[in-house]
Amino acid sequence: MPELPEVQTILTAIEKSIKNATILKVVVRENRLREKVPEDFAQKICQAKITSYQRKAKYILINLDNGFTILWHLGMSGKVKISEKTPQVLEKHDHILIETSQGTIVYNDARRFGLVTYLPTEKLSEHPLLKNLGIDPFDDNLSAKFLYEKLKNKKVAIKIALLDQRLINGIGNIYASEVLFLAKILPTRVSNELTLKECESIVKAVRIVLTKAIEAGGSTLKDYQKPDGSLGYFQNSHCVYNKTGQKCEGCTCDIAKTGGIKKIVQAGRSTFYCPIKQK
Repeated sequence: MPELPEVQTILTAIEKSIKNATILKVVVRENRLREKVPEDFAQKICQAKITSYQRKAKYILINLDNGFTILWHLGMSGKVKISEKTPQVLEKHDHILIETSQGTIVYNDARRFGLVTYLPTEKLSEHPLLKNLGIDPFDDNLSAKFLYEKLKNKKVAIKIALLDQRLINGIGNIYASEVLFLAKILPTRVSNELTLKECESIVKAVRIVLTKAIEAGGSTLKDYQKPDGSLGYFQNSHCVYNKTGQKCEGCTCDIAKTGGIKKIVQAGRSTFYCPIKQK
């Protein structure tokens, strides 16, 4: 599933290419996504001008001058393709085409777990998918003290806590492992046992890891591609994710004895960590 860095990369590409264009035509070829695309989706957004773009957690928000906002989630395998001209031939899983005065956006989703809808802009904060989301990783209010206060009553493993979108939004499985490695904290540590200093390490690591991932265009492991068809390359900088038995960054151990990077399963998700550097 595209995580925050991948979603931010896609949003930035759309904003850079499409800018404040006017939506001229919308074609919904398949409306059976995670939730059915509204029957009047095309009617509501056609002839509207794009005024701004936002990212909320893993959601793309495109604000229009007619008082509506497009709400977009890429699901497990969703891809966005941008072209200057409307494609003459569409691929099998190209479900939604949005033609604008600056170019065309095509949404491709083989597994159809994504979501595309609209809602009144003034009611964004009330939408069921958005209203319970936690603080953004880049929000200035996310501090060591803030995180410490949020964790002090949580008796779950810190890796599980970081995946809770009601705590900090946008952190997914890949980046949770990378964050905890950089912060030198075991993913199995119980959240309410972390110190204020350890919370500070996590907050710093969250911003460092996500910033680097955004700069690298995200991580391509399976389906993810940037809108121009190229691949993200942050996976080349992963320190622990999907590296079972290998050396971690800066490793000086004899991995014949330590076994290298470990893999465990937490709440059904794979977790990777260094048992030597993380405590």
